Amino acid sequence: MRMNNFSLMRSLDIHEDPTFIPEVAAGVTEDKLEAKSPSDVIKQLTDARSDSARSGFSFKGIKDYLECYRSGKLTPSQVAKNIIAMLEDCDKSTPPLRAIVQWDQEQIMLMAEASTTRYRNKCTLSCLDGIPVCLKEEFKVVPYHHRVGTVYLGTQPESEDATVAKKLREAGAIIIGVSNMHELGTGTTGCNPNRYHKIPRNPYNPNHFTGGSSSGSAAAVAAGLCPVAIGTDGGGSVRIPASFCGVVGLKGTFGRISGHGCLPLSYSTVSVGPICTSVADAAIVYSILAEPDPLYPYGLKQPKATLPDMCAPDLKGLKLGVDWTFFKACDAEVLSACEKAVKHLQSLGASVVEVSLPEMEEARVAHVICILSEMRDFLQPDFNKHFHEMNLETRASLALGSQFTALDYIKANRQRTRTMRFLQEIFSTVNCILTPAIPCTAPRIHESDLLTGRSDMSFTVRSMRFMQLGNFTGIPGLVVPVGYSTAGLPISLQVMAKWWDETVLLRIGLKLEQFRDQTRKPSIYYDILA
Repeated sequence: MRMNNFSLMRSLDIHEDPTFIPEVAAGVTEDKLEAKSPSDVIKQLTDARSDSARSGFSFKGIKDYLECYRSGKLTPSQVAKNIIAMLEDCDKSTPPLRAIVQWDQEQIMLMAEASTTRYRNKCTLSCLDGIPVCLKEEFKVVPYHHRVGTVYLGTQPESEDATVAKKLREAGAIIIGVSNMHELGTGTTGCNPNRYHKIPRNPYNPNHFTGGSSSGSAAAVAAGLCPVAIGTDGGGSVRIPASFCGVVGLKGTFGRISGHGCLPLSYSTVSVGPICTSVADAAIVYSILAEPDPLYPYGLKQPKATLPDMCAPDLKGLKLGVDWTFFKACDAEVLSACEKAVKHLQSLGASVVEVSLPEMEEARVAHVICILSEMRDFLQPDFNKHFHEMNLETRASLALGSQFTALDYIKANRQRTRTMRFLQEIFSTVNCILTPAIPCTAPRIHESDLLTGRSDMSFTVRSMRFMQLGNFTGIPGLVVPVGYSTAGLPISLQVMAKWWDETVLLRIGLKLEQFRDQTRKPSIYYDILA
């Protein structure tokens, strides 16, 4: 508590009423008439995706799969057989990749054969028809065990899909399995040494962590097993692993994508989002998943998820907000790559506006109080009944959550009111806020981590530095790879925008991809379409 300043709220006098759920009403301009419908924009993205790697290696994305299917070069059934062979190889490799922790050959082939028939009959369901996807084990997915990274949950196969799994099935996607995760989403490394999960490996360097908690989702995409994965993000849990694994991660506005059928570990900080090979793919998945769900209490009054101006030729007229003091609190290699990426955006017509993000230390501590208090509350029965079956790090995190008082929690939510107001003022002058994604690159895995796990609160705090603002206030964030360290590990930039304005993130993200002159091939990579 003392070392991490977690008792800060007790010394503050905050008069604002608390905001317990960061829901924000859509502005009147959100429903403006757009020149193109979302389906037109998606067609434009799949017909002519601008790939960052014009020569050399590039990840195989949705467009590549669709070209194979439409040309008859490959069928979804053939692709599924390739994936099954790769999944078997992953399990036998040294060390095992451990990206997908549950998969079923029969289920994969059933979905693939149905998709193959639809392509033959020219009656496909969407541009995700036949596209391999995986979902974090935090989601209910038939017929897998809903273990959420533990050894004690999900004792029976699941009989009901989460809303996102249901929507992916309805779109014709091939669900290849459920992906590994940090136990109960309680950390940012992805380190999960228990018997059902083990530690997923970073495809760029298997001796380094993937990041967490959506660890397997990012590893699966970066390793080529699928171009799309779904994760959850309560403290960077989509954006951190996407950044460490060199792929794209989108955390939507709070409530934008339904969390029904996902374990409600922290009701006020968690958003669902895709991890993809490209910004175009993230936009496609977002446009299919983002809509109100009567079974989910948040985001019911959200504006329609449209994509106006996403494919604009430049960034003229956009104002990019940067708090340089905040921005520069990162490793030198990360800062260098991210500063160059900002200059690239300026060269496309955007202007950089210096902004001040006030009370960031208060917001950081308040976010930790909110997420840990809510998780500790929800997991009270587990804490009492299954304490000794949990990883040591999970026990420590939940024990820390037990130290926060009702006073801490209410003060933290009073701070949320202030921080959301500060952001509303900032977004009246700029279109987005830019930061590095993470202050460092993926940390190394040590031998002891494989046996007992890893509990490093200083790393957890540092890795979430640029992430927490989005979770605490509900604004959307996108991370895009912009370079590599001298050790060959990925570095990403983050773009955040006002509530419900995911389109501006995706528009800027498309241009950010062009900055990277090459995409390095991960050391673990499966070319499913070869």
